[in-house]
Amino acid sequence: MAITPAERMSHIGQETAFEVLVRARALEARGRSVVHLEIGEPDFDTPSHIIAAAQQALEEGFTHYGPGAGLPELRQAVSGYLNRWRGLDIDPGRVIVTPGGKPIMFFAILALINPGDEVLYPDPGFPIYESMVRFVGGRAVAMPLREERRFRFDPEEFKSLVSDKTRLIIINSPHNPTGSVLTRADLQVIADIARERNIVVLSDEIYSRILYTGAHESIATFDGMLDRTIILDGWSKTWAMTGWRLGFGVFPAELVPHVERLISNSVSCTASFAQQAAIAALDGSQESVTEMVAEFTRRRTAIVDGLNALPGVRCLEPDGAFYAFPNITATGITSRDLADRLLEEAGVACLSGTAFGSYGEGFIRFSYANSLDNIHEALGRMSRLLAGSQQAVTRL
Repeated sequence: MAITPAERMSHIGQETAFEVLVRARALEARGRSVVHLEIGEPDFDTPSHIIAAAQQALEEGFTHYGPGAGLPELRQAVSGYLNRWRGLDIDPGRVIVTPGGKPIMFFAILALINPGDEVLYPDPGFPIYESMVRFVGGRAVAMPLREERRFRFDPEEFKSLVSDKTRLIIINSPHNPTGSVLTRADLQVIADIARERNIVVLSDEIYSRILYTGAHESIATFDGMLDRTIILDGWSKTWAMTGWRLGFGVFPAELVPHVERLISNSVSCTASFAQQAAIAALDGSQESVTEMVAEFTRRRTAIVDGLNALPGVRCLEPDGAFYAFPNITATGITSRDLADRLLEEAGVACLSGTAFGSYGEGFIRFSYANSLDNIHEALGRMSRLLAGSQQAVTRL
């Protein structure tokens, strides 16, 4: 008997990075060498004091259900962390802890968006934004990010995209996939519109600690914005805890009970022992974060310089996160075709810019969450493939 899925399933997408990872692993299983620059995951181990806190929590019996919104002591720790690192005075009751950061965006969109409501999202951008909006029946409105503006939105174009149906604006800074960082002036434009039109902002700040210059600024610190901003953050990137599945959100007070019901109906709660580890990450030594960013800085220089030396490639230096997003239009190869060829012919796993939206055409995303040796190896492989492609074009 054929089973027909619900119509809504036709509107939901996937995160291409995991699809490419599966293809790369299949090649490796056949004996091929692959350099992994596709997954946005720090290649560092979780700091030992965080692991020790989880082990102690297990021994102390933190193996049972906890409150849906998170353990009170962790919500308090998140509040203190945001005060220290972002200057925000947050009531712990507005903090929601979830198994990873994605539930924050999913719950926010479910709680806010009715069919036909419009949501502005960055393009190129994390693909799940658009996917979730479409899934709940909203209209996803792309906010283009262009290379000539260092992948930051154009203020006048942004204003033209806002309508009476706009219910939510999604921003991500530092940004995946481009590594761009919104300036205070950029945030001011969005804050002014949000206040004027009574629009909620979902501010994805998961890469907030991975900055190469300056300090992170949250739009929630702007006048009148704390009560109309949802902050998304978590432990995955900052403390190399992707597998721990720990995220948090800060919600306007009116939304908290609605999100708590969504948690009750879906995941019940986040693992209690993992939450004890999360406290250790927030309140413990931050030396591992400093060391990780220093290493990412070295890798950023290596990959950007190497990409700019390749034929037909140019690459801006990212200001945050750990992604390079080079322009490959001069190679004469489309983003998808080049990403496929790099994997199949050169053994370099990366993502097509179009995996992040239509405005990603002409670009490729490389995660430099890999060793300097592997980055140099990947650059060498890319150089040989592109040189061969240019020679083939010349012969034609």
